[in-house]
Amino acid sequence: MAFFLGYKMRLQNTLKNEIIITGNGLHTGHIINMRLRPAPRDSGIIFIRTDKRDIRIKANVGSVVDTTFATTLASEGVRVGTVEHLLAAFAGLNIDNVYIEIDGPEVPIMDGSALPFVNKIMEAGIAKQAKTVSFLRIREPIVVMEGPSQIAITPCEGTRITYRLFYTHPAFGEQKLGIDVTTRKFISEIAPARTFGFLRDVEMLRSKGLAKGGSLENAIVLGEKEVLNGNKLRFKDEFVRHKILDAIGDISLMGLPIYGHIIANKSGHTLHIKLLKKILSSRDSWEIASEPVIAPSMTGLAAQV
Repeated sequence: MAFFLGYKMRLQNTLKNEIIITGNGLHTGHIINMRLRPAPRDSGIIFIRTDKRDIRIKANVGSVVDTTFATTLASEGVRVGTVEHLLAAFAGLNIDNVYIEIDGPEVPIMDGSALPFVNKIMEAGIAKQAKTVSFLRIREPIVVMEGPSQIAITPCEGTRITYRLFYTHPAFGEQKLGIDVTTRKFISEIAPARTFGFLRDVEMLRSKGLAKGGSLENAIVLGEKEVLNGNKLRFKDEFVRHKILDAIGDISLMGLPIYGHIIANKSGHTLHIKLLKKILSSRDSWEIASEPVIAPSMTGLAAQV
């Protein structure tokens, strides 16, 4: 798919058909059932906890209550966690409005990537709606720093993410990738990248009630010297690609496509959300535009594949 100057504003999108998804929760280990339903224009992404009085949780930055090992949203004391991979799938396929009925406290981990969600959405189909999508254009750089980690966003005609990851591990050290986030690139180069973790951290995580559903089937696990999944990486730099996947899901919580270049160094969920909050508080550094210069990316692209 090619994108050209003069691309016109796209319409909002929802699902053509309902989607049923069942899978294990990464942290609870429980079987979770979800039903994704089409939603009217201007609805946004809304989680509905069917096991908790149908409490509705809007997927936006104001709903974020925790970023420890995953992004968690809440409303009226009711939570839904590990939302980032599903949100990334919506963003990458330009799904603006959807109801997510869910009977547990976290989104199923599936295979640890966004690809199962992408496949389900594409099977169900995408429906255009009679309302256009505006976008947020960054006009001046915005930076967040926290110890050795940094994240920034600078002006860019489109959406680009450059991510640097560094670990002192025999299996990998530094990985860096810069990518223009388009629908096609998201599907082929980002969505399949799986979450990863270190075997040494498993006992600690489980002592905190986390990672109870983690396995070699839904995560890349690193031992002291090697990847325990064998040599079955989907990309040689799958780790940094997954960090970009997480960033796409988290940044979509702005609620609008963002035109800007996100540059992250040793970042994660916490800094992603801090960046969104700093963007919101830096009102002179951005504008809401209604006629994009080029095709929107991330949440602002029609899925034409």
